[in-house]
Amino acid sequence: MTPKWSSTPVGGMTWGWTGVRGSWGGDTAEHSLDALAELEPNWIGVTFAALQATAQSTEIPFQDEPTVTDDEVRWAIRAAHARGAKVCLKPVVNCADGTWRAFIGFFDWDVPGEPQWGQWFASYERFMLHYATIAEEEGCELLCIGCEMVRTDGRESEWRALIARVREIYSGPITYNCDKYQEDHVTWWDAVDVISSSGYYPTGQWETQLDRIAPVARRFGKPFFFMETGCPSRVGSSARPNDWTLQGAPSGAEQADFYREMFAACSRREWMQGYMLWDWPASLYPSSEAAQNDDYCVFAKPAAEVVHAEFGSYR
Repeated sequence: MTPKWSSTPVGGMTWGWTGVRGSWGGDTAEHSLDALAELEPNWIGVTFAALQATAQSTEIPFQDEPTVTDDEVRWAIRAAHARGAKVCLKPVVNCADGTWRAFIGFFDWDVPGEPQWGQWFASYERFMLHYATIAEEEGCELLCIGCEMVRTDGRESEWRALIARVREIYSGPITYNCDKYQEDHVTWWDAVDVISSSGYYPTGQWETQLDRIAPVARRFGKPFFFMETGCPSRVGSSARPNDWTLQGAPSGAEQADFYREMFAACSRREWMQGYMLWDWPASLYPSSEAAQNDDYCVFAKPAAEVVHAEFGSYR
């Protein structure tokens, strides 16, 4: 039986990244969620990272610092639910040495004495099943089983096996968050319930990219939404919205224009089911500093009104 998925558009925000131990719970995190609730999201993505040492490490010590504790994860899920939002639980693996997780990978064929895909997937399975259990127990409405893991995407048999194991524990719908430009390269979308991706597409390219993604949604007959998308509030970022290191002066106007363009383009696609915007930290900057803040968060910036209006159209 296919897990239930609501046809109501996703007007969501990613919350809590990167999930540093000790930062979830307490007055600061409560304030962050209260401020987010003012935008009236109908979904919140509770998102955090565990750290493996390098891109070629095969152990994921997800119970160790700096990853948030299980109690903190449960607190965040309950706090989001208490504010009237559905929850997508999104555990992510990062590399402690700073290598982007998209480069996690190993030899195509096993070599004795070298790290292997099977070893890594065994560790990743333990990681994901642990949080699938929490998602089930806490009633999360969606579970994201991976994020932007480009080099792993081709390991179809391993992903199918993992998804089957997750379904033994978690009864809700499952999604995988592929990276930008990868929507039409994943071959196992039929194994998940919802297709999602990181929609960091430059200004002026939305129609082209949506034209490319549309056949994927039609071919697999699955709901589609952007599990991540957004733009820093700085000059030049709308042309490179995925680049958080880009240098530029703060610009709330450029961020707001990015959202207007994206929302308008996506509204013309009947298969498009919404967004889990990037992102909203557990510790917010003061509203008085919003004009100088050049990160993705829209709190107290011009884009907040644009996002609030879009979310309101989903109710």
